[in-house]
Amino acid sequence: MSGAVVVAGGGTAGHVTPALAVAEALVTLGVARGDVHLVGARRGMEATLVPPSGFPLTLLDLRNFPRRITPVHLVSAARLVGGLGRAFVLIGRLRPRAVLSVGGYASVPTVAAAWLRRVPIVVLSYDAVPGLASRLAARVATACAVAFPSSPLPRQVLTGAPIAPALVGCEPDRDRAAARVALELPADRSVVLVVGGSLGSGKLNELTTDLLRRWSGRRDLAVRLVTGTRNAGAAPPTSDGADGPLVQVVAYEDHMEHAYAAADLVLARAGATTVAELAALGLPSVLVPWPLAAEDHQTANARWLADAGGCTLLAEKGLTVDGLAAEIERLLGDREVRSAMATAARTVGRRDAAQKVAELVLTVGRPS
Repeated sequence: MSGAVVVAGGGTAGHVTPALAVAEALVTLGVARGDVHLVGARRGMEATLVPPSGFPLTLLDLRNFPRRITPVHLVSAARLVGGLGRAFVLIGRLRPRAVLSVGGYASVPTVAAAWLRRVPIVVLSYDAVPGLASRLAARVATACAVAFPSSPLPRQVLTGAPIAPALVGCEPDRDRAAARVALELPADRSVVLVVGGSLGSGKLNELTTDLLRRWSGRRDLAVRLVTGTRNAGAAPPTSDGADGPLVQVVAYEDHMEHAYAAADLVLARAGATTVAELAALGLPSVLVPWPLAAEDHQTANARWLADAGGCTLLAEKGLTVDGLAAEIERLLGDREVRSAMATAARTVGRRDAAQKVAELVLTVGRPS
């Protein structure tokens, strides 16, 4: 038996970021970097996010699995079978002590191969409503690391949702001035950070454009918009702030620790990773869940933070720029309310989740 650990899953940065966070935690616990093997999909963001980390990576030729029968469905099924064969060989070669599933369609073949090879499986579920891949994997898992005590998964251990190592040491109040220098944001303006998840949000980009029109005469505001690469062409123009808000537009944020620390307020979707990061860092936010998320899990994620007092939850349906602007302006105009929101978020956030998940993986795994 080797000392290897396989981390399977991906697709979006919301899956890859926790995977890398746990992988780094495994290294701190004594697992050699070369023995932490990540498995994902060729089309997923893991193809670009994992290689700089130095962890071994296997990319399977997979496609997201549609929920209704179409020709694409048949192609996806064929690739899933092919991926299972390759994953079965990989697990046989590595003989890992455990497999950690971080969810997404990219995790399915490796989890199935681990089950066939009788390798212990740990499922990491960071959404309030677990995805289909996680629910299926949980049936054969030795343990499930969950971010929410309300999770329906069996054999659960409450660990929280892992966040990137760079964020674990981030303290917004302490780091704000340096972060604004790093991002060339002014020290004397209120900064709103807009993020729609790793793939971006066309709706948030549209709302931000409308907000900037509304705020055209304000010289006390700065907005940093992370559009997502697929929405980069439909973003508002940048502005140096000479005659109104300073506007920065980036397709992908490489240093979220700077972006978060620089912000007075965050406007975001409610993906699990984003919610976990906002809670852990204690950042006041306005969350607009993506209404098409599977089983409306983003609303459940946001409601958890809102119920704790850590954010404002606004449903996209019926949301107007006037209503959104009013809430943002209310929060920016009241430092005490933002401070209370930040404190409430920190009370439910966790910075040690990656460490807890890594410890669980090594506990349930076979001896090396």
